[in-house]
Amino acid sequence: MNVKREDVRNIAIIAHVDHGKTTLVDELLKASGIFRANQEVVERVMDSNDIERERGITILSKNTAVFYENIRINIIDTPGHADFGGEVERVLKMVNGVILVVDAYEGPMPQTKFVLKKALELDLPAIVCINKIDRPEARPTEVIDEVLELFMDLDASDEQLDCPFVFASAREGFAKKELDGPSEGMKPLFETIVDYIPAPEGDLDADTQMLISTIDYNEYVGRIGIGKIDNGKLHVNQECVIVNHHDPDKLRKVKIGKLYQFDGLNRVEVQEAGMGDIVAVSGITDLHIGDTICSPDNPQAIPFQKISEPTIAMNFVVNDSPLAGQEGKYVTSRHLRERLFRELNTDVSLRVEETDTPDCFKVSGRGELHLSVLIENMRREGFEFAVSKAEVLYKYNERNQKLEPMELAYIDVPEEFTGSVIQKLTSRKGELQGMSPTNGGYTRLEFSIPSRGLIGYRGEFLTDTKGNGIMNTIFDGYAPCKGELSYRKTGSLIAYESGQAITYGLFNAQERGMLFIGPGEKVYAGMVIGQSPKAEDIEVNVCKTKKLTNTRSSSADEALKLVPKKEMSLEQCLEFIDTDELLEVTPKSLRIRKKILDSTLRKRASFKK
Repeated sequence: MNVKREDVRNIAIIAHVDHGKTTLVDELLKASGIFRANQEVVERVMDSNDIERERGITILSKNTAVFYENIRINIIDTPGHADFGGEVERVLKMVNGVILVVDAYEGPMPQTKFVLKKALELDLPAIVCINKIDRPEARPTEVIDEVLELFMDLDASDEQLDCPFVFASAREGFAKKELDGPSEGMKPLFETIVDYIPAPEGDLDADTQMLISTIDYNEYVGRIGIGKIDNGKLHVNQECVIVNHHDPDKLRKVKIGKLYQFDGLNRVEVQEAGMGDIVAVSGITDLHIGDTICSPDNPQAIPFQKISEPTIAMNFVVNDSPLAGQEGKYVTSRHLRERLFRELNTDVSLRVEETDTPDCFKVSGRGELHLSVLIENMRREGFEFAVSKAEVLYKYNERNQKLEPMELAYIDVPEEFTGSVIQKLTSRKGELQGMSPTNGGYTRLEFSIPSRGLIGYRGEFLTDTKGNGIMNTIFDGYAPCKGELSYRKTGSLIAYESGQAITYGLFNAQERGMLFIGPGEKVYAGMVIGQSPKAEDIEVNVCKTKKLTNTRSSSADEALKLVPKKEMSLEQCLEFIDTDELLEVTPKSLRIRKKILDSTLRKRASFKK
């Protein structure tokens, strides 16, 4: 018999990047009295790993639970970046409704549209939370109309269109149901959740069914599966079987080791949980997203959409440069292989394939950001390796026509920069689809552009718009290949011999282009030490010292002035490297190098091309 569990609500918070999802979760946690009065609380408490904190982005979806008037509200904070869209799609299977957070100034953005579309397809009711209404340039009433237009564009049903609006400032810690109403903490938002989001429904006495939507990994207990119990109950030491909707032959007997429920930021061990609860299960090896845990008497798999395919790939190679092994802790192919395959435990949108050589692995992901976060994580753990230029993954259709991934790019720039942006993107095979003025003297451009046209463009974009442009992209399916594309118009300055860079040599080299290194840094033959303004590569000797003479003139020893070197971040290096170059990544340094270090062999290879 189907019943509703009125003491539970399951919701996901979805939004575009930087519209305040994680800060809103902070306030809900504070308001529900999770923290002690004297407890020190960091900002964005849900963003747990270092990279999430530094960049202010959420990468993995997080679960938490708060209590409001004896109702347990399970909240899932989801990422806003398109590269981590795979996380959002799966998480929505666990919840009965969503809170759509929209910035009171920016209004609905491309990612808002993407996540909302997924929620509406699953027929989930939405509460719209207009956040940041305390911003001086906020325009909440216009944003309401824009959100409703978005609902109509996505063919929302009448019930979905009739959604409640809540106005909030997560940073100031208040929410209200009317724009001019009194602000009384987070109570109005809690009330709206309890009144509007349906309680989970299912059969408490039926056979157990639980779909695994997220995988966590812990060195002590191994894989931890997180999901919602759809039917029946689950208790510790229960004998179950695992089945999968996309893999009909799968049938494995398992035993539940430990069972956890969420309470604030902690996982609490419980002996039993029932229909509608979101729980974590440990003690089952080889558990995957999309698996259904069910009772042996009636193994029924819960259907679940396939995870979006990766669109971009790069090679991870064992570092073989002359400076290899000096800074990293883990340098061999065994270490690299183990670490990459371990990443597959938690990251579902990632693929790792072995290649013909044992020292090289092909890693595919959803975008440059997705892969650069993995590289940064490995680097911090002490790994040393090299990576190649990101390449897009092509497909072929029935007529054997080559297809490539396309993206929709939404760009907001001040009017004076529109010309240069349009020119750059058109040269990268982009097609302008729309152009409209927005408030504050900005223009919104919409482009359809191949994914490879955007590789290495972000840095240029920020320079062209003097840091004032905002670019958002979203995957838009595959389309016939658009032809040849050159990534970089400039060449590289290459070190001619190995040794230590000396001021005199650098002084002569800086006339040839922009340098990436300073005096005293180790270099080797074939290492890229700067950018040449011309199209071809130039070899320079930066280890050259000044010949001493026995006569000294008064002006001979004047200090040589060096132009400051260009410091490059990991993203900038990945954007800069060309197809015949590698980026050497160690815990301390980032060095760009040619794949073929010897200049004679390099020339031969370019003639063969």
